[in-house]
Amino acid sequence: MAGPMMPLWEVFIRSRNGLAHKHVGSLHAADATLALQAARDVYTRRGEGLSIWVVPSTAIIASDPSDAGMMFEPAETKIYRHPTFYEVPDDVGHM
Repeated sequence: MAGPMMPLWEVFIRSRNGLAHKHVGSLHAADATLALQAARDVYTRRGEGLSIWVVPSTAIIASDPSDAGMMFEPAETKIYRHPTFYEVPDDVGHM
């Protein structure tokens, strides 16, 4: 049974039709092995997953939304970093 002493884990699933893992939810588990098993049981019941990641919530560091200007505005002045100067061929696929 999950209690206040069990760590919180964030669950990421890579679906069969995608290339990136996506956050699907959170769960409490005593260790990484149990978190992975619980994530499989809870989030892939219909066979929608190809790969599962579980990450302790305490290991995730997030930026503060109020700092968005400081974090992301400098990139807007560097247009050479954005792929706007060429056409991506249709044969490339997931890009």
